[in-house]
Amino acid sequence: MNVRSTEFRVQEGQKVDLHKWPTAVEPIYESKKQYQKLLKKHVEELSSLQQLLYASSRYALLLIFQAMDAAGKDGAIMHVMSGVNPQGCQVFSYKHPSAMELQHDFLWRTTRDLPERGRIGIFNRSYYEEVLIVRVHPEILRSEGIAGGSLDEKTVWESRFRSIVDLEQHLHRNGTRIVKFYLHLSKDEQRKRFLQRIDEPHKNWKFSLADVEERKFWRRYMSAYEDCLTATSTREAPWYVVPADDKENARLIVSQIILDTLNRLEMAYPEVSNERRQELQSIRERLTNGDLD
Repeated sequence: MNVRSTEFRVQEGQKVDLHKWPTAVEPIYESKKQYQKLLKKHVEELSSLQQLLYASSRYALLLIFQAMDAAGKDGAIMHVMSGVNPQGCQVFSYKHPSAMELQHDFLWRTTRDLPERGRIGIFNRSYYEEVLIVRVHPEILRSEGIAGGSLDEKTVWESRFRSIVDLEQHLHRNGTRIVKFYLHLSKDEQRKRFLQRIDEPHKNWKFSLADVEERKFWRRYMSAYEDCLTATSTREAPWYVVPADDKENARLIVSQIILDTLNRLEMAYPEVSNERRQELQSIRERLTNGDLD
């Protein structure tokens, strides 16, 4: 099975019904060995393209990962980006905002971490939490210290969607390419992974009772995600709904989408002038002859 990125892309204006998007598809790989071989190939290609991205310094790439707990965000980031030069890539994880962050608009804390041209930035959760978990738990919104007129739940989400789309279009116009992944996990698979975290001692640290409590709000989360994906997937900053019940398959899909994105960019290594070539040749001759020892 070849990965066709468009199969997982939410088209601009498309109304999303997550019941119609699979959480599992036919595996791309036939065995664990083949999976490792394919992932290694993707990682090597990604490393090469990341070097080109850095050298050309025309674009920045922002990767956003959102999902329910235990969907595999950390694993996807770790495995897919394992071959990228750390100097050209940064990962930021966002949890509950601090007291200082709550004194600013909801986009402020992530805006500080946007990648510069030539680099890849990864958001493990992001400003999208403000239209997902905050929507499921509106008491969070009321604690954010926002002026009362901005708390109307009939309009606040549409307003935040507009702010997000405006920001992403601004970033696109200025060279940042944005790819957003929703790792689509089934509720049954999440339960299995939670049980695994309890049963396997080396995974106990990953388990949180709070994560289990959030399962009670599953339908509300799915509704929030559907509205979010519908409102904010654009041609400039698309969402990809990645089936996540098979972790290995999800990683291969994610890595292929990133590769496709980078391959569409107009990138080239800086050209060397004739004068520079002559200078380099002169230096080479001097090094060869030992004149610089």
